[in-house]
Amino acid sequence: MIGARVRKCYQPHYEQIVLRLNRKGHPSTDLVIVRGLRAYASIRDRPMPQQPSQFAMILRKHLNNSRLIDAEQLGFDRVIRLVFEHGGGRLSLIIELFRDGNVLLLDGRDVIIRPLTHAKYASRSLKKGVKYRPPPEAVDPRSMSSDDIDSILEDSEHTLIRTLASRANLGRIYAAAACSTAGLEEDSMASSMSSRDRESLAKALSDMLESLDNGEDANIWFSDADSKASWEACNNESDRDSASSGIIEISPIELPNMPSETHSKVQNLSYAFDCVFGSHDAAAFIRREEEKLVEKGDRAEDEGAKLSRRANQQRSAIDKFNERAAITQRLGKALQDNWEHVDSIISQINAAVDENGWLDVAEMAYDSEWIGSVDPAKHTVIASLPDEEGGPGTSVTIDVSKNVHQNAQRYFDEARVQKDKAKGAQAALDKTETSRERAEKRAAKEAASGKLRGVKRARRFWFEKYRWAIVSGGHLMIGGKDAKGNDVLVRKHLSSRDLYFHADLHGAPSCSLKLKDGLVRGNSPGGIVPEGIPSLQIAQALGEGLEDARELNDPVLAEAAQLAVCWSRAWGSGGAAATAFHVRSSQVSKTTETGESLSKGSFVVRGKRNWHRDVPLEIAIGLAVVNGVPLPLSGVPETISEICDRWAIIVPGKEKKESIANKISKSTGLSQEDVLSSLPPGGCKINDQGLIHH
Repeated sequence: MIGARVRKCYQPHYEQIVLRLNRKGHPSTDLVIVRGLRAYASIRDRPMPQQPSQFAMILRKHLNNSRLIDAEQLGFDRVIRLVFEHGGGRLSLIIELFRDGNVLLLDGRDVIIRPLTHAKYASRSLKKGVKYRPPPEAVDPRSMSSDDIDSILEDSEHTLIRTLASRANLGRIYAAAACSTAGLEEDSMASSMSSRDRESLAKALSDMLESLDNGEDANIWFSDADSKASWEACNNESDRDSASSGIIEISPIELPNMPSETHSKVQNLSYAFDCVFGSHDAAAFIRREEEKLVEKGDRAEDEGAKLSRRANQQRSAIDKFNERAAITQRLGKALQDNWEHVDSIISQINAAVDENGWLDVAEMAYDSEWIGSVDPAKHTVIASLPDEEGGPGTSVTIDVSKNVHQNAQRYFDEARVQKDKAKGAQAALDKTETSRERAEKRAAKEAASGKLRGVKRARRFWFEKYRWAIVSGGHLMIGGKDAKGNDVLVRKHLSSRDLYFHADLHGAPSCSLKLKDGLVRGNSPGGIVPEGIPSLQIAQALGEGLEDARELNDPVLAEAAQLAVCWSRAWGSGGAAATAFHVRSSQVSKTTETGESLSKGSFVVRGKRNWHRDVPLEIAIGLAVVNGVPLPLSGVPETISEICDRWAIIVPGKEKKESIANKISKSTGLSQEDVLSSLPPGGCKINDQGLIHH
């Protein structure tokens, strides 16, 4: 990745940082850093938060558009330094992958600009403004001599594998591989190795490290031969994600102690890690959104979970109140049972105070086995009551300004207060249980009715500023909502790979059929998306292998043309069909001939136009979830019916679209504003396919 530029930095989850890197002639690559666990490169699609975290904003401020010029491991430890360069100088990103892990941004003098988490250790401090110090240097097996190996083995009192794993810093997996390569028993004592054994071990270590230096591929092992066969039969990412559950080990070098029949090679370590962990890591943002929903109790089922937690807390409080009441009741009774002993302590303390004062009494108390401590300010002592053998037993606090009965009564009063608190907490628990039952019934009712509860969002997706829909293959089709929107769309979202669509009518919206941007099926995290509702993720790597959108199939282009005319005033003209055209983005311009002018939102189209005639005025809307957000999904009926179980056909009609939007909103739980923005401009008629009457 050396030479790649940082395009953007994200923090989809508190545990994860993603750096999006661009290399000329290559797809965008994500460097995925999972705190304390792993770091690898991935090119899979992943949802990202619309609102960057504070740490992500700091990374963007300092790293955006910088160039990666170096990457190194610090010693033989799990620490990576990435060096970036831009006009302002050099910066480093430190990735620590041990313990809880950390990610730290350093300036050119290695002073910490910001750590992901502040931490303090015995030998170093990781906080803003402090010069970064790496962890204490660990043993590096690459620099060990034969004498070093001899010393490690001779001084060890443990088995060979344990000695190599810890004292040679190999870890158990590679210590086992070294033993196997050298032909030595793992459980033999390290100090018993002969000269010949040590030579074999040194040679094995040398061969392993040479293989590590020279190799680029990676090795994986499966639980059994069937798992390996299932993996090798996969030809797409989704199937590989499923088959990767059979992978039990990943290594940059071959491990002779692992079975050869379940061994397979892949192109590199990043690919192996992405196969095993990629799907889970890509859903990090969705997991965080689910956690936020549960924290806020924004959904009925989450509200029930929240109330269950509250009920558990209240039960715990009741138990504590009852325990405290029982303890104080028992102590009060103990005071009464030892009346003479307590009365004697009170009398002796008061007499000593009268004679010497509280401070001297406090010092003298240390010599008494019956007095634990003295508090002169409160006039209290902690005293011991006799146990069954007559020695110091139960401890009680005695106020020497009061008699025995008053001290016992203080404990009885405290017991009564705790019992009253327990009763109050029980009443609160009863209310919580009632509320929880109601929430669970409401959740069941919502699930039965097919309603989704809307998600509160700080920002909308970028394409929601425009009219938007999807065509076959998941590609996005976006159109301007007004003249200003047309200008912005062409300027920002009509790339050289996209196609420009326009209905053959004055004032129709400018539309862009995106080649790379779109929606793909995603893994539905449990608890967020009800069964039957498709879960989609925003993708930015569609159209693989295609030069531009002209290479898309003709039916896909026809779908885009249909959407373009449905978004135009052809919808309310009374006709059943209309005409549209598409051109390359390079044919669209704001430049006019001399003496001519263009109004806002208008463009000049030069060259040959590709016409679409007799395009039907018909659109479909389905119920889906995009990156964890319930949204109406629009497109042509053929596409939407394949994706959504609940959908409806919309055609021109006499009913106001506000009325139809209200019906859809009430039956699905979608925002009425979101539904309105997905409907064509003008009167409508709905042909329900399970969207309203589920």
